[in-house]
Amino acid sequence: MSSASPAAAPDVVLVVDFGAQYAQLIARRVREARVYSEIVPSTMPVAEMLAKNPKAIILSGGPSSVYAEGAPRLDRAIFEAGVPVFGMCYGFQLMATTLGGTVDNTGAREYGRTPLHVSKTGSTLFEGTPAEQPVWMSHGDACSAAPEGFTVTASTDVVPVAAFENDQKKLYGVQHHPEVMHSTYGQQVLEHFLYRGAGIEPTWTTGNVIDEQVEAIREQVGGKRAICGLSGGVDSAVAAALVQKAIGSQLTCVYVDHGLMRKGETEQVEKDFVAATGVQLKVVDAQERFLGALAGVSDPEEKRKIIGREFIRVFEQAQAEIIAEAEHGEDVAFLVQGTLYPDVVESGGGSGTANIKSHHNVGGLPEDLEFELVEPLRKLFKDEVRMVGQELGLPDEIVQRQPFPGPGLGIRIVGEVTKDRLDLLREADAIAREELTAAGLDRDIWQCPVVLLADVRSASACRVTLGYGHPIVLRPVSSEDAMTADWTRMPYDVLAKISTRITNEVADVNRVVLDVTSKPPGTIEWE
Repeated sequence: MSSASPAAAPDVVLVVDFGAQYAQLIARRVREARVYSEIVPSTMPVAEMLAKNPKAIILSGGPSSVYAEGAPRLDRAIFEAGVPVFGMCYGFQLMATTLGGTVDNTGAREYGRTPLHVSKTGSTLFEGTPAEQPVWMSHGDACSAAPEGFTVTASTDVVPVAAFENDQKKLYGVQHHPEVMHSTYGQQVLEHFLYRGAGIEPTWTTGNVIDEQVEAIREQVGGKRAICGLSGGVDSAVAAALVQKAIGSQLTCVYVDHGLMRKGETEQVEKDFVAATGVQLKVVDAQERFLGALAGVSDPEEKRKIIGREFIRVFEQAQAEIIAEAEHGEDVAFLVQGTLYPDVVESGGGSGTANIKSHHNVGGLPEDLEFELVEPLRKLFKDEVRMVGQELGLPDEIVQRQPFPGPGLGIRIVGEVTKDRLDLLREADAIAREELTAAGLDRDIWQCPVVLLADVRSASACRVTLGYGHPIVLRPVSSEDAMTADWTRMPYDVLAKISTRITNEVADVNRVVLDVTSKPPGTIEWE
């Protein structure tokens, strides 16, 4: 996406969340249409929503029945404010009942893929889409009569009013979920609302984000200094690169080498990231410290706590050294964090205050570290962060890096963490990553933890190495947001090559197994 010159805040579409599991997905789909979106709770007063000067409002689905006691409601004023509104699922039914239509609690349920019969193929929402199209339904109540002034544009075998439109008032609704990929023409329907119904121009780009944030960061930081805990992950790397672009040498990044990273990643941060950004990087070699603290410890939760505690102490020491080295005693007043929009939404909206989130990008800093936060990515989803990173010139090895846990390989070793076990796991992990890249599967797999079952031994059949070896577990998963995940159906020849190479090239490993558990019930990481 091309960069744009600094401008006023972008046009915003508000997604009103009625408890839908897909609210974030709706916001993402709007942004994919190059229109900026924000999620607001259904409890927000309509006056506050309108004060944001939205160009359009989308009402999400939700688990409630419009007839249930305590079900979310919405002030009728939202439909009378002249702002285009699009209701989906529960939002559609709420629009219908609020404006005088009829929604029946008949028990006629529709779940999953459902044929939609479009009766007005030239309508604002459905123009250019087929008269018969598959959509994703999830509802129990059904709309049987549209409000006065609305035109019914679609139905199903069960629901007589599955979509309606009022072009004069710019009010639209569909019973299905256009935001999910199972609704084949859903994105087209959504874009019709945005472009044709609401008259919004698709102008929001990552270039806008960069220009807007550079200006905001300069205004926030002024002449003071900032510090960033760089983990090597995409979030902290892009946040650091964005702040570096804004304030240059006023930023110092701290990379704590705890010895728990994957093969080549420390060198990648030290060389590639610095070369791409010119950032001042302070690398702290704390490998012996972490290994000493982890000696004899097998309990996963205890390992996490030790790694978090030691990181805090090392970071505090680095902070003190940076302050001592600063010219004219400049104060390090700001902490850069790679907080993303899902973090903000899931924490209730977020306020950006000075308390540091536990176990975020900088590894879980204590509350008494009194920094003011700089969070340049707090409006973005993960895929948007990657696009910003690409536009800032970060190498693909960083931008496309799979999510990696803060405690690193320490929680991918089931058992005690030792240097020998870390070296063994590093080699196995490197082979798996090499083969996934060679097979062109990097973008198909969200994450592929490679786990060492250090406390498990199994018999070897090789005459040359009679005895026992460790099993390695491959855990490839596909996901959009890591809230849920399914195991990736990888080609057998790729699995075979990974297995053969690991058992041939990594000493003391004699077995490779595949984890085929979804999330839920299993987590993505083993510990």
